[in-house]
Amino acid sequence: MERKILTAVAAVSVLLSATTISISQQVVGSTQLGVAYAELRDVATGWSVRRQVLGKTIYNENGDAVGKVEDVIVAPDKAVSYAIIGAGGFLGMGRNDVAIPVNQIKQTDGRFIIAGATKEALKAMPPFEYAN
Repeated sequence: MERKILTAVAAVSVLLSATTISISQQVVGSTQLGVAYAELRDVATGWSVRRQVLGKTIYNENGDAVGKVEDVIVAPDKAVSYAIIGAGGFLGMGRNDVAIPVNQIKQTDGRFIIAGATKEALKAMPPFEYAN
């Protein structure tokens, strides 16, 4: 009986070690997909652009709505560099999309604030256009 238990424990140990090896080690010439466990923690506690940023109203420091977040530009080094803000227009018509560096946008009391921004100032900026 004791031998059967030891055999079962050894088998489970081998299976678990094989599983651990296959998860943590990469095969030469392959690319690891997804994120590592340590990175997953950062992903889970980060912002969801779709849920918490896109479509949100941008205000100035006086509480006036000046535009909406239409897009977020992520640089190749994984840094979020610009927010594309839609200013003016009605139902997307006549809207001027402009690029604002994210370091100019602050979050206060759950609102996104650009100090000194007005609808007119954003409309007067050069429009943002995608390269392709």
